[in-house]
Amino acid sequence: MSKMTPQIRFQGFTDDWEERKLGEVTTSYSGGTPSAGNASYYQGDIPFIRSGEINSSTTELFLTEEGLSNSSAKLVEVGDILYALYGATSGEVGISKINGAINQAVLAIKPTEGYESQFIMQWLKLQKQKIIDRYLQGGQGNLSGSIVKALCLEFPNLEEQQKIGAFFKQLDDTIALHQRKLDLLKEQKKGFLQKMFPKNGARVPELRFEGFTDDWEERKLGELSNIVGGGTPSTSNPEYWDGDIDWYAPAEIGEQSYVSKSKKTITELGLKKSSARILPVGTVLFTSRAGIGNTAILGKEATTNQGFQSIVPDQNKLDSYFIYSRTNALKRYGEVTGAGSTFVEVSGKQMSKMSIMVPELSEQQQIGSFFKQLDNTIALHQRKLNLLTEQKKGFLQKMFVS
Repeated sequence: MSKMTPQIRFQGFTDDWEERKLGEVTTSYSGGTPSAGNASYYQGDIPFIRSGEINSSTTELFLTEEGLSNSSAKLVEVGDILYALYGATSGEVGISKINGAINQAVLAIKPTEGYESQFIMQWLKLQKQKIIDRYLQGGQGNLSGSIVKALCLEFPNLEEQQKIGAFFKQLDDTIALHQRKLDLLKEQKKGFLQKMFPKNGARVPELRFEGFTDDWEERKLGELSNIVGGGTPSTSNPEYWDGDIDWYAPAEIGEQSYVSKSKKTITELGLKKSSARILPVGTVLFTSRAGIGNTAILGKEATTNQGFQSIVPDQNKLDSYFIYSRTNALKRYGEVTGAGSTFVEVSGKQMSKMSIMVPELSEQQQIGSFFKQLDNTIALHQRKLNLLTEQKKGFLQKMFVS
């Protein structure tokens, strides 16, 4: 038997870890599905856990006692390891949050004495990609109970397993907390977007900042801004490239509100010899081809390729963040209006004709800064979540013998 130790350990533990097959230290079984045609088997009070629900505390379906006894569905308890064997979720793993029954796509794993659920579950999480690559060649095949039982892993003594398990549980709980905060903030933003802009046919929104009472006006986007396309200098002429002028492609416009550094740059000569145009700070970049409607605000003047119809607000009429906050409406308009034979594309002329409800500039600015603050908070939580997820990945690699 091989004897090994991980890179990082809790103080006081020095013994070598020992290799065991998962089937030697656990009992495991999968479930089954009662006949869907028999109504008396369903709508009972036994949660029926399917592979997509192994990390959830709720299930879509519930079985009756009759459904359970007339099928090979099996019961599991809070704390059992649940492992997804089939389809798109193959290799997903979790600790059951509920007592319920499992179908045939889920393997329940119960450690024998001396072995710890959290430890085994986290190891399976770490090995997920390796297992998929080895047994499914990365495809959407099925795993089996016998494959899982044959997996070899290194174990320390029970006390060290428990410490490692508790450490990762705490990390998972923190990640889940940040995820919930992030989801809540996104939901709140959705609600504010619905209430702070007028509904179809309305002249005022449901929710307003104090001191504003005037009706909003219906205007065309082209009356409040210039819509500017882009261009690409000849790629065969090196004199046009690697200059000081930022030049964006649609693929660079992601989740971030502001952009201030592009991947590629062009020269003054490249600018002159193409239809690219310098766009000022505050321009809302708008992708106008397949993948229509991704937006970002320029934090530094730049140019774009022809995959954009960018909105340069008239500073006396339109606030950048106000119009950026209307991304969903801009996107919908672009998708509906843009029609081309080979691919969907919206022109600058079409974008200029878009009808938009706007209040006076000072109200736009208040709304813009409200959403800017909200977006910053969402981005902050997203960064924290990404950081925690990365940290966990690092700890998994260093605290297990893989």
